[in-house]
Amino acid sequence: MQEDAMLIGIDWGGTKIEGVALTPAGKELVRVREDTPRHDYHGCIRLIGDLIARIETETGQSGPVGIGIPGSLEPKSRLGKGASSTWLLGQPVEKDLRAALKREIRVENDADCLAASEAVDGAGVGFNVVFAVILGSGAGAGIAVGGRAHHGPNNSAGDWGHNPLPFPAVSEIPGAPCYCGKYGCMETWVSGRAFQADFARHSQQDLSAAEIVAKMRAGDPLARLVWRRYVDRVARGLSIVVNTLDPDIFVMGGGMSNIDELYVDLPGALASYTFSPVFETPIRKAAHGDSSGVRGAAWLWKDA
Repeated sequence: MQEDAMLIGIDWGGTKIEGVALTPAGKELVRVREDTPRHDYHGCIRLIGDLIARIETETGQSGPVGIGIPGSLEPKSRLGKGASSTWLLGQPVEKDLRAALKREIRVENDADCLAASEAVDGAGVGFNVVFAVILGSGAGAGIAVGGRAHHGPNNSAGDWGHNPLPFPAVSEIPGAPCYCGKYGCMETWVSGRAFQADFARHSQQDLSAAEIVAKMRAGDPLARLVWRRYVDRVARGLSIVVNTLDPDIFVMGGGMSNIDELYVDLPGALASYTFSPVFETPIRKAAHGDSSGVRGAAWLWKDA
């Protein structure tokens, strides 16, 4: 790749598909975004092609494309797996994207892109092992080591959202059914949708996460209870990560990561569940916010 080449990143999310063009130094040239055609796999492929065409028209340049997807690819068949956007499951995502875009591409899990982005020039700069958590419409995580996403032989590193909730109370067993076919996965407890559903069960009010948090800040006791329960569940889930991987930093992404109280309440709650009596791990909000995943997708070509 030439030093002055443009890098294109696509974040294929469950609610929006976003594209960005970066210089190799990280300067943003252009950004485009459209709502995801949900449950329309081929519509998503077409939209990605349209977004890349817009980027290249606006910049007058072309460049290599990295794509973050809400799942991953099976290491042998390269078919989509583990996707919360279930219309990707079993699809030849990489093959179809290459055919539609008529160029070589690199495809990675969206949480891996978040981890790499934050490790390269975000909240994880200077930390060797970055564990990046997405608390959004779903829940997942990615791991970056030395600034690069770590995958493992099964392409499953960081699939935190599909482990069971640790230390469950009797009322939390077996938990809600998950799209993966199991019950009680972390995603069913700590996603933004799970937070909203927990409040709705007790209030019969279908409020957004932001509305629930506003009620909590205004002193509503039920909203405060639901928030404390949410933080406790996130803490339990991440305590297992500390006990097994002990990353150098947690970087938080997704809509729930924008709640400032998370960074006040979570460290103490997490410390109460770890095996070690000492918990010193920084917990920081993603420096690039909702844009971190799309930047990480572009960074898939940074050292090419």
